[in-house]
Amino acid sequence: MEESFDKTQDKHKDLHEVKTLLSWTSAGRPFRKRGKQYYLTSILITFLVEVILFLFSQYMLMLVVLSLVFVAFALATVPPRDFQYRISTEGITIEDHFFLWQELYDFYFKKREGIEALHIRTHSLIPGELTITLGDIKKDHIKSILLPYLPYREIIRPTFMEKSGDWLARNFPLEKTPKEKVAS
Repeated sequence: MEESFDKTQDKHKDLHEVKTLLSWTSAGRPFRKRGKQYYLTSILITFLVEVILFLFSQYMLMLVVLSLVFVAFALATVPPRDFQYRISTEGITIEDHFFLWQELYDFYFKKREGIEALHIRTHSLIPGELTITLGDIKKDHIKSILLPYLPYREIIRPTFMEKSGDWLARNFPLEKTPKEKVAS
């Protein structure tokens, strides 16, 4: 009688055993080093916006614009530290934060400024989406690991804000890309 009870316990242990499927270290956010032209153009645009806001006596808004430019410069100057990522049978761990599979909605890959990133959408409004840099890990390898747990989205429709940001970046670039520098 005790032997059958022990076998049942062993089966439950196997079912609830947490296994690490993939673990890697990569940058905490997508990052690209910016040149002098980026900072100079940003300062000139900020100065123009500040003058317009000053003429309309919007002093608080002037402070908001300056603080946003400061954050943008800080993020563009300081490279991110490396994060530890882990995909297990129970969910995804990013440093000290753990997300159960039930909290996650779906995933897709997006390449922006030459950096491939995994985007995992969540059911809750905050954080809404996890952006994970891949580092040396192949996209197909991560996809094969995540597919049993989450649906994969081949095409994600860009939101109005993404379309607007892409349009602004395309028509009013803050710095020349290497392709544009060669053509000049």
